[in-house]
Amino acid sequence: MHKLLTSASLALLLLGALSIPTAVEARVALPASAPAAALKPDAALTPDAAHRSDADPSDNGGGKGGSDNNIVSIAHDSTVAAGEHVSAVVSVLGSSTSAGEVDQAVVSVLGDTRVTGSVGQAAVAVFGNAYVDGHVGQDVVAVFGNVELGPHADIGGDVVSVGGTLKRDPAALVHGNVQTVMAFGHMGGFEWFRAWVRHCLFFGRPLAIAPGLGWAWTVAFSFLALYLLIALVVPGGVDQCVRTMEAQPGRSVLAALFTFMCTPIAFLLLLVTVIGAPLIPFLAFALFVTGLFGKAVALAWLGRRVLAVRASLAASPPVLAVLVGGLIALVLYVVPVLGFIAYKALDVLGVGIIVYTLILTYRASRATAPPVGPAPSATSAPPPAAAAPPPATAAPEPAPDASPSADQASAPAAPAASAAASATAPLPAVPGARAGFWIRMVALLLDLILVSVIGAIVGFSMHRVLLLLAVYGAVMWKLKGTTVGGTVCGLQVVRLDGRVMDWPTAIARALGCFLSMAVAGLGFIWVAFDSERQSWHDKIAGTVVVRMTGGTPLV
Repeated sequence: MHKLLTSASLALLLLGALSIPTAVEARVALPASAPAAALKPDAALTPDAAHRSDADPSDNGGGKGGSDNNIVSIAHDSTVAAGEHVSAVVSVLGSSTSAGEVDQAVVSVLGDTRVTGSVGQAAVAVFGNAYVDGHVGQDVVAVFGNVELGPHADIGGDVVSVGGTLKRDPAALVHGNVQTVMAFGHMGGFEWFRAWVRHCLFFGRPLAIAPGLGWAWTVAFSFLALYLLIALVVPGGVDQCVRTMEAQPGRSVLAALFTFMCTPIAFLLLLVTVIGAPLIPFLAFALFVTGLFGKAVALAWLGRRVLAVRASLAASPPVLAVLVGGLIALVLYVVPVLGFIAYKALDVLGVGIIVYTLILTYRASRATAPPVGPAPSATSAPPPAAAAPPPATAAPEPAPDASPSADQASAPAAPAASAAASATAPLPAVPGARAGFWIRMVALLLDLILVSVIGAIVGFSMHRVLLLLAVYGAVMWKLKGTTVGGTVCGLQVVRLDGRVMDWPTAIARALGCFLSMAVAGLGFIWVAFDSERQSWHDKIAGTVVVRMTGGTPLV
């Protein structure tokens, strides 16, 4: 019962801390009765004092309990100097230090709380340490952090440390209970997690070069070693999946997106059906193993794209490609925002490559499987005898270089060879030279200006202008094979199979443009580095942009 009451008290404290009025921007609150002349222009203010009143505590509505000024800091520390009086102090991704008088609470989230003055209610630290060497009216709580009480500490309520340690000076006074709750064992006050949140999560990246993140780099290099081991153990499987991505990038990306969207639906269906619920752990484990192998494949593909710059390293072993791709990925993980995008994109892409490789393997096995039929009966009549061959003198002598027997011997293996070669066949030739990056960007800019002008006349917002641009592109590609900007720059969109542009291909290319734009426009920039001069939406739709010498009329 005592632990239950303490947990309830902790929950109320956290809810109370979150309900404190917050203001990200600095404000100065003065009593309505205070004249403008009462201001003290010569008062020395600390950087955090911009959140507080410049008036004396005695002029702030009756001393203790009369202050209505809150200090709220995001991503930096909060400080209350000695002799100052505020209502509450809250720091998110920062520490709170109070040597003055606080009416309500001093709270730090992912930071330390240090109190050497007076606090009316509570001192709370979430994922941080709490040090108190003054008066606290109610409780002192540290969630996943340590609590230390100095010789002048006077705590009116309980002292609770969850997942940390408690150090108490013999002269410290605690009028309530002292309790230490071990959660997941003692983990050093979770300073490691605080450092990762402050330097990595807050900037949208999985890694950073900062103090306290040595464990994160150890984990990253450990997984890289695991991917290298996978490439050493099963190099053939990794190489086959990489060749699938190189030959069919668009379909591999579609398989990745389809798998990513259908995975939670599959788990939900298994959970809803009582019979399928026991299969959830097995499916989760299978996805985990597939994700590890897929990450190795994605790194190998990335590394091979870099090694392909040199012809001598184009056919490098998978383990070397994984090493190069892994080092490149570690560099990308440090970049803010792009780090998490690259991390998740490699995971999803790797699983999609494996799924599409399995589909191709299944199709090849179906193409080479022998026909299934009833066995011939022993009593059935034998087949009619073949006609006697013509005399040897009547048969024409074959040419010296003719080899009909070799062609006949290879004929049964033709379906299997075509199915296996479909994953590695080069892109077919199309009429016209492939358009480069800059000329395509000029054409896109002209189309964007045209559609923006039309959208401004109609009164469309920005997201509607982008939707209008996609519709405009799909219609123009289907009807004319190009747009207004493409006509000015002499460009045309053609299919790789040589067929006439149809509606499914045009719509798929238009929708793929959103994917190319979503990842910081990387899908459009891909044209500058791709050997086939294809963007991501070109690879998805199976198209390419070529330069036409004669031009294409719009009417």
